Amino acid sequence: MDALEQKITTLKEVSHKVVHIQDLAPLFDQLSDSKLVLLGEASHGTHDYYTWRTEISKHLIENHGFNFIAMEGDWPDFYRVNRYIKNYDNSDSSALNVLKQFNRWPTWMWANWETESLVRWLHGHNEKLPMAQRVGIYGLDVYSLWESMEAIIDYLSEHKPSLLPTAKRAMGCFEPFADEIGLAYARSLKRYMPKTCENEVVSLLQEIIDHAQNFNKDQEASLNMRQNAYVAKNAENYYRAMVSINSSSWNLRDQHMTDSLKRLFDFYGPEAKGIVWEHNTHVGDARATDMVLENSVNVGQLVREQLSELHPKIVGFGSYAGSVIAGSEWGSPMRRMNLPEAIGGSWEYLMHRTGKGNQLVLMDELREYAEFKAPLQHRAIGVVYHPKYESIGNYVPSVMPERYDAFLHIDITEALHPIHIFTDKTQLPETYPWAY
Repeated sequence: MDALEQKITTLKEVSHKVVHIQDLAPLFDQLSDSKLVLLGEASHGTHDYYTWRTEISKHLIENHGFNFIAMEGDWPDFYRVNRYIKNYDNSDSSALNVLKQFNRWPTWMWANWETESLVRWLHGHNEKLPMAQRVGIYGLDVYSLWESMEAIIDYLSEHKPSLLPTAKRAMGCFEPFADEIGLAYARSLKRYMPKTCENEVVSLLQEIIDHAQNFNKDQEASLNMRQNAYVAKNAENYYRAMVSINSSSWNLRDQHMTDSLKRLFDFYGPEAKGIVWEHNTHVGDARATDMVLENSVNVGQLVREQLSELHPKIVGFGSYAGSVIAGSEWGSPMRRMNLPEAIGGSWEYLMHRTGKGNQLVLMDELREYAEFKAPLQHRAIGVVYHPKYESIGNYVPSVMPERYDAFLHIDITEALHPIHIFTDKTQLPETYPWAY
């Protein structure tokens, strides 16, 4: 038996065939002692990843007392969703209305019917609970500099006018770049090297931290203000790093997301349990990939190193073929694309060759096999995608048993259903599987 067939045979022996959510019982047994579960995805445009992560998240919330979900999305956008699902005063009237407000490209990542289903469920789940026990949902990312600044100004105008001068100085520094704030700011530093806005956002953050106890409009107002201030500070640093050869903007972004996660755990208290939804490239431990060659880190590595007391568990996702939503370049219109069959010898190819269809692999059951101690090509699709060239840049060499604690392979996947294309549910295919 050659090396390729040996790998396929081993995977066939250790993997668990998955048809229904009940078939994930071995996974839930493994996750039961964790306070932090990271759920990945191999693309930002695949229906199946969203629906399976929804079902896993619902199970963890209902049966294991998880308190919040943290998304690879912007804090201001998801804070509106959080207020809706917790039924705060002056929140939106429906899951659909709140998701329609996601307007930063790529909008389809969260303005889709799969996310609408999760948000609706969370709203209904929380209705039965007192406010202190309601499950939250938050965005971890660093891109929303302008939106976070606007949120700070709006809040201070009503509740703490004495801090407005500091906030307005910081916002005024970014005013020339408002139309395309991040990239325009980065380009200006590269071309003209003007005075940066670093001092302004650091001063704003310090004032907000010093007065955090006064932001008591509701129990999350202080958290919201502090997080928006951290976004402003770290986003300025992130965009400045984009033009520096000595800094990694990727590392700054993933450290920001990890620090944001820590603040959520602090907010929810010592018994808190959280779920993270992010791309495999963020949750799958970077030390098990070629990212280490560039000294890059990610959330998966950082939580294993910095939050080990939470016993974090990482679940990767992937597929062999199907369809996906993506853009042909940054900012271009979204479209449905064919997902070609995975390249020969890749992790997805091996999983497909087992003939078991959808399946779960627990990495504890794979670590003893020598043939999986070497890197395998593992597919990763971003928001920009070119199917015919995917073999050139869409595979990450990965030692799979070290990168993840478990992996859910969905053999043939279906593209996501963005709200902006499928304007109501009646337009979806009759066979659309709303829940498993």
